[in-house]
Amino acid sequence: MSAAVESTEAASPDEASAAVRLRGVRRTFTAELAPVRALRGVDLDIADGEFLAVMGPSGCGKSTLLNIIAGLDVVDDGTVEVAGQRIDGRDEGWLARFRRHHVGIVFQFFNLLDGVSALDNIALPAVLGGMRRKAAESRARELLDLLGLGDRAQQVPAVLSGGQRQRLAIARALVNSPTLLLADEPTGALDSDGGIEVLELFRRLHDTGQTIVMVTHSQDVAAGADRQVVLRDGQIESDSAGS
Repeated sequence: MSAAVESTEAASPDEASAAVRLRGVRRTFTAELAPVRALRGVDLDIADGEFLAVMGPSGCGKSTLLNIIAGLDVVDDGTVEVAGQRIDGRDEGWLARFRRHHVGIVFQFFNLLDGVSALDNIALPAVLGGMRRKAAESRARELLDLLGLGDRAQQVPAVLSGGQRQRLAIARALVNSPTLLLADEPTGALDSDGGIEVLELFRRLHDTGQTIVMVTHSQDVAAGADRQVVLRDGQIESDSAGS
């Protein structure tokens, strides 16, 4: 572990309860005409058990923020702490292991394995995380039942509705009991009924203490969260926690 990653200061009680802490986070991408400053010194705390919606127009930095929290992208400057650990400055192998055990990700377009059953779509990440196959299948069945897909265990994603596929993707994200559930436009590819279904599921998960960070363009979707943060031009424009 490099000195840049290690923290020498003791956390305060409030800091210790944070699931995510960003300080001075900056990210710039190289573009053909001029650099794109996706994030410009973002400070953000997300408490354990909080349901946060991140909003803003296209290009404001929402997905970049989510990818940095997930360890899928790196910062140019600043610090990123997730589940009590500094993740900025880590190598890819460390980040992959960290995500496997602490971060579940739900994508807009599901990213499911098309030729694989619902059961195996969920169980595979658990097996890759070191769980025995039998235990992984048991955990997958538990999640299928929890999410109302118990009778779909042997079906492939192609025969499921959009809402069912997104519920399956959420089950996969939860299989390793992550500290943090990240969702990038989880209702964006769904009709209104499917979107309501997914939001109701997130509320149920939140009621059990699951920490959720959801990116969305929709004010109606964001209203389902406890807290709304609006990004504009790579900076936090407003935060309902301070309103």
